[in-house]
Amino acid sequence: MHIVRLSLNQVRRFDSVELAPRPGLNLITGDNGAGKTSLLEALHLMAYGRSFRGRVRDGLVQKGAEALEVFVEWQERVGAGGGERLRRAGLRHAGQAWKGRLDGEDVAQLGTLCAALAVVTFEPGSHALASGGSEPRRRFIDWGLFHVEPDFLSLWRRYTRALKQRNALLKAGAAPRQLDAWDHELAEAGAPLTSRRQHYLDRLQERAVAIAADLAPGLQLQRLELQPGWRRHEMSLADALLLSRERDRAMGHTSVGPHRADWSVGYGEIPGRDALSRGQAKLTALACLLAQADDYAAQRGEWPVIALDDLGAELDRHHQQRVLHLLAATPAQVFITATETPVALSEHLHPSAVFHVEHGAIQVRP
Repeated sequence: MHIVRLSLNQVRRFDSVELAPRPGLNLITGDNGAGKTSLLEALHLMAYGRSFRGRVRDGLVQKGAEALEVFVEWQERVGAGGGERLRRAGLRHAGQAWKGRLDGEDVAQLGTLCAALAVVTFEPGSHALASGGSEPRRRFIDWGLFHVEPDFLSLWRRYTRALKQRNALLKAGAAPRQLDAWDHELAEAGAPLTSRRQHYLDRLQERAVAIAADLAPGLQLQRLELQPGWRRHEMSLADALLLSRERDRAMGHTSVGPHRADWSVGYGEIPGRDALSRGQAKLTALACLLAQADDYAAQRGEWPVIALDDLGAELDRHHQQRVLHLLAATPAQVFITATETPVALSEHLHPSAVFHVEHGAIQVRP
């Protein structure tokens, strides 16, 4: 999978710009605040339905504009024969209301766009994957499943709908018998959803351990462990929901289940996420993200697009060199933003294309 055209209108500092990236490493340079990150934000928006720097209405739409527009064209592999097809997606987003099109057809759900284009992003906030709260870790694992197991989304939606219904009844003070049907629905969807997460994390563990050993052997990353959201090894989800019913009625929400799930990283000598330095958290997150990209490639037969924002600020030169050499050995299309050319690119590797952002415009550098 590689992008051949990226067009932005009314996105932060950009009135209207267009980028024609190439396969391989694409370097985007520019001063701080020039708009380099906005290009990766636009890609992230198409792949996740949101910016990695906050809500769309909180500054992503250019000040004074009604809405932003992003258009992407990309080549992707078709079947096992190695053929390719050109795909197109466009999104107009006003912060709340949005309209999207995919391959010439209107889309009713933003998830339809997100399922089409796969982008794995490493950015300054990615350390939260290792050291932050549980929500980004749940999103991480569910995004991976969403892209490699086509029926996962319907299972996730089934569980989410049942959870909303059960919580609404709990807030309304419903009688216990009114919860029976939704307890059954939550258990029917939640148990297989958790099994999918466990199997996926098992696959990622093997890849993440190997990548971390190459990228940052000092981390001694050893395992990824799922906390399913209830005492899964002691009881079924149905029994856990029944046992927590009175407590849930008192609190007004469901306290056990896959929506409370989390996962953790086990190290050789670091006792846990609370003991991680910011640098160790970044390297852990990067190893997990690259493992996710590698798993996507193994399952889908092609690599997702990889975006590395502000690489020089996030990694020291030694680790920059390691990650760039690792990615250069793959067929992945990579976007890298930096204030200046990373040493690893200037001395050992050669980017396929170099773009410079300045004064709301993009120039192609030789």
